[in-house]
Amino acid sequence: MTINNLSVCQKRHIARKRFGQHFLHDFFVINNIISAINPQINHAIVEIGPGLGSMTEKIIKYVNKMTVIEIDRDLCNRLIHNPCLSSKLRIIQKDVMKVCFSTLASEEKKSLRIFGNLPYNISTTLIFYLFNYIHIVQDMHFMLQKEVVKRLLAHPNSKSYGRLSIMAQYHAHIIQLIEVSPHSFYPKPKVDSALIRLTPHTKPPFHVHNVEKLAILTKAAFNKRRKTLRNSLNEFFNSRELIHLGIDPTIRAENVSIKDFCILANAL
Repeated sequence: MTINNLSVCQKRHIARKRFGQHFLHDFFVINNIISAINPQINHAIVEIGPGLGSMTEKIIKYVNKMTVIEIDRDLCNRLIHNPCLSSKLRIIQKDVMKVCFSTLASEEKKSLRIFGNLPYNISTTLIFYLFNYIHIVQDMHFMLQKEVVKRLLAHPNSKSYGRLSIMAQYHAHIIQLIEVSPHSFYPKPKVDSALIRLTPHTKPPFHVHNVEKLAILTKAAFNKRRKTLRNSLNEFFNSRELIHLGIDPTIRAENVSIKDFCILANAL
């Protein structure tokens, strides 16, 4: 985006810190994101946090209709009165954490393609929330803090590896697509960002009887990530039981593979 275009962006809306607003204004990056999403006319597209509509205006040209979820009343009003969006846009003014995505999929009669430049202050919590609806999702494309992306992609024996890594990789295949500098946003964040794609597995890599048990177990383990498993998971297993399951009770949560966490979850 040129300096003049950025000035227009600044005049159109004052970013609200409480909503974690950082508006993407770099047209080169926006076009790369559109190419990555590759929207088609009959796709059920849902955008989280459309902001000033920079991506919305482009994607809506490719589809019959699309849905956006925005909590900021002022931004919703701007979208309503945007002549480029017309009647093809459905606006849900609501906290995204209170939206039932199953209802949206039922109304569309197809799985959802969800994307968005997620507010940094809720990105991790929101991703966990969306895992509840993974069965009605075709794919998800999100702009996130680079640190969150590292955690999503992390493997055992690394500092970034944690509950988010395990639950995300259990549910979906994840790839990083584009790295984005702070200069592409207004106001500029203090961190680098990256675009990722999450594609739900047709079949999870490991069988788990009850995914909620996997979530509970990983939360307990990583809440005490510096402790050994015999201590962090003592509410669920003693050392003898861990050994019987083939798990070393003297290692920490960050050293346990996704496969082994699934074994533990199935033993609960």
